[in-house]
Amino acid sequence: MVLLQLLCNGIVTGCALGMVALSFSLIYATTRIFHVAHAGIYSLGGYLVWSLATRGVPLPLAVPLGVAACAAAGALIQNQLYRRLERRRATHLVVLIASLGLLAMIQNLLAAIYKPDVLQFSETWGNGVVSVKGIILTRTQLLTVVAGVAVYGLVMAFAHRTTLGRRVRAVASNAFLAEITRLEPSAVYVQVVAIASAIVALPGVLVGLDLGLQPYNGITILLTATIAMIAGGVGSMSGAFVLSIAIAVLQNLSLLVMPGEWSIGVTFFIFVVFMLVRPRGLFAR
Repeated sequence: MVLLQLLCNGIVTGCALGMVALSFSLIYATTRIFHVAHAGIYSLGGYLVWSLATRGVPLPLAVPLGVAACAAAGALIQNQLYRRLERRRATHLVVLIASLGLLAMIQNLLAAIYKPDVLQFSETWGNGVVSVKGIILTRTQLLTVVAGVAVYGLVMAFAHRTTLGRRVRAVASNAFLAEITRLEPSAVYVQVVAIASAIVALPGVLVGLDLGLQPYNGITILLTATIAMIAGGVGSMSGAFVLSIAIAVLQNLSLLVMPGEWSIGVTFFIFVVFMLVRPRGLFAR
């Protein structure tokens, strides 16, 4: 029974992690920017929704408002930071340092406003427990699984069945050719980062509802999501999502044989093995 409980917990964590990996993969595959500040948007989404909820805004309304605000923040970052650096022909290292600086600003601003202590949502609906044959999950955890699967399905449908999705794939494939054929890569980059920021805000809210909010939690989650993205195959959103669930499940199952503080070591072990055996990733094309 403990095994099944850990397995279910791993799936819940993996679905939240999968949304982060999916959104990060979307940005990197399209813009080739290692958007480390994505971890700050993850944290920002949870705090924005918490602020709205504590001021009396119903949670079903606060969540889409927070997600929309994060989408706007992502578009602003791409338009006012990364585009300006691109115009000045900044190297990838300079862009990475700028993203790290932005992440530090977001995290420290959240810590200054909300304090670094754990904040809990006052919402009680998500704390309700659902028990099936001895396996116990909260309503928030079940909602996280549903949201993760739904986001994955919507992103895949967006990429393959919409005009904007086809433009994104074209720009990701060859930005220079997309430029001369007037697909406007710069505008596509803004839209992609906005969409990815909206996606990453959702697990930021759901994990916050389940475990509470802290300003600096996003960086560990983004690091694990990055490992899932690389191990799954850069550019493969399906690979990023599937590997996120696999890594989270293995981390939880490792608790059967090792202390919890060592479970993160399982993630890096998997990463090293993948880099040695299949450096392009499991689902690389």
